[in-house]
Amino acid sequence: MKNFLANYHTHSHYCDGKEVPEEYIKKAIEFGFSALGFSSHAPIHFENDYSISIERLKDYCLEIEELKKKYSEHLAVFLALEADYIPKKTYEFDFFRKEYQLDYIIGSIHLVAHPNTGDLWFIDGGKSELWDHGFREVFEEDIVKGVKSFFHQTNEMIESQKPEILGHFDKIKMHNKNRFFSPDDSWYKKLIIESLHLFREKNTILEINTRGLYKGRYDELFPSISILQHAQTLGIPLMLNTDAHHPAELNGHYNETIQELKKAGIKELWHYSKKGWFSSTID
Repeated sequence: MKNFLANYHTHSHYCDGKEVPEEYIKKAIEFGFSALGFSSHAPIHFENDYSISIERLKDYCLEIEELKKKYSEHLAVFLALEADYIPKKTYEFDFFRKEYQLDYIIGSIHLVAHPNTGDLWFIDGGKSELWDHGFREVFEEDIVKGVKSFFHQTNEMIESQKPEILGHFDKIKMHNKNRFFSPDDSWYKKLIIESLHLFREKNTILEINTRGLYKGRYDELFPSISILQHAQTLGIPLMLNTDAHHPAELNGHYNETIQELKKAGIKELWHYSKKGWFSSTID
């Protein structure tokens, strides 16, 4: 059986992506994809250089809806957002659901709020210097407190905002590179397990994100294979995404990941269609 090829985590020029949405669709068709979901970074309540503005959100939604119709015979196209959750500093996810009729929301943590001061630690992007700066200035080099805050904020998002998909679950490790903690530390593993049990309870789809690998920022998937194996044991649905910011990245480390998942015993991946969620067996 042929694998169902799709990517549901895609950024266009509306946020921090590099091209107009139609270019991604053309490339997805070239790659033999069956589905493509657009997920611009949702607006947030303060100035930044990566999310779509609230003023452009309607235009984004209208364009994706038009492209759905234009390419309906070639590719299933979906309208979504990757929404940040920062307590008291981001929109409620239900606002986007009700106002813009999205197909789904990817909930992700890019900025970790200090539980007392509310100051933000940026843990994503291509520059480890920004990660280090926030680690020093916001969390005063208390790595356990900083990492726990990341996972607690993730769990709070799952509980209160109920995103259909959780993006790059353990990305907090990316710029750490085993300097200040190890993913094998017992306290870190405990946080992972606590979150996985919550995902199972809330039926959250866990994204397998390849971006760190094809961008050369990390030597593992987000989350790691061991976490994915545990998630499968718990019955948590898994979805493969490349987090593409350019059309050429739509299949970034995609086929290699399929083979890696097969070797690890991962049996199926989840997808979205006009009729809802469904799974396909990894061949």
